[in-house]
Formats: sequence, C-alpha cells, structure tokens
Amino acid sequence: MSPVAQHQKTVPWYRQGWPWFLITFPAVAVVAGMITLWLAVSTSDGLVVDDYYKQGLAIQKTMERSKHAFDLGLEAQVRVHAGGVEVFLTGKGATPDKIRVIFAHPTRVGLDQVIELEGSGGRFAGKVADLIAGRWDIQIEDLANEWRLNGNLNLPSETEVRLAGRGHQPVE
Repeated sequence: MSPVAQHQKTVPWYRQGWPWFLITFPAVAVVAGMITLWLAVSTSDGLVVDDYYKQGLAIQKTMERSKHAFDLGLEAQVRVHAGGVEVFLTGKGATPDKIRVIFAHPTRVGLDQVIELEGSGGRFAGKVADLIAGRWDIQIEDLANEWRLNGNLNLPSETEVRLAGRGHQPVE
C-alpha cells in the first residue's frame, strides 16, 4: 500500500450529504401520503348521497313543479337593488298572496338567503341582505310548493331578470 492510502480516513455514510439528499424525496412522499390518508379518513364526501334513488325522485318532483309553472303561464320580473328586492308576478290565473324567493350562491352556501314576501295583485317587495358580485341562482315558489320559477342573475351587471316557466331572460 502506498503511504497516501493509509492516511485517508473513510467517513461513515450518514455523515455524507448525498445519501440524505437522495432519501429526502421518498421520505417527503411517504409523509404526504400519510397526510392524504388522514384527510381521506377524517373528512366526509359531501357530494356522495346514500339514498340516490330518493334524490332522483325528488328531482323529478322538482321538474314537475317547473312544468306546472309553465302550464299556469307564470312569469316573474325580479328587480334587485341595495337592500331590497321587488317581484312582479303574472300568470293565467290569480297570483298568490305570499311567495318564497331564494337567492342561492352556486359555490358559497353560507351566503344563501330565503325570503318570504307578501303582496297583492302580483306585486311583492321585501328586504334582502346585500348580495356580493357574481352569479346568483334565483328560485321563486309558492308556499304550498306546487310551482316554481328558476333563473339566475349576474350582479352587479344585471339587476333585473325575467323568469318564465321554463327559463329566464335578462331584462335590458
């Protein structure tokens, strides 16, 4: 052996940088996998429904309510302004004295509002908390749940919308 080779000390593997660098990536993947498993086990799947058959039947009844509004020739013009809402309801027959108006935000359930309005001659007005800018789904229905009108409104660009038995149109 040469004298240079005898004086060279070998450093243990755990004192070198490359093994730790190479171990880091699989270790991070294992930790991320465990966190993902914990999230999957501890949180619920909000969109999965156990009684999907009953949900389907409920959707069918809801569609029948929209068809009934169409058969009655119901139309509504909805105006939203700061702190209030006005609804003008017309149809073939007499209009009810009370209606329910639902403002539903498509992504933020906490912002949804349900308002019962009283009126006569198809004119209804009431107060509504301020609605944030964006798309809002609107549903108008009678309190007996026999018919309903659906549509949507894009605030602040649209402040009026006309709802008919099978759809809606923005008022220009």
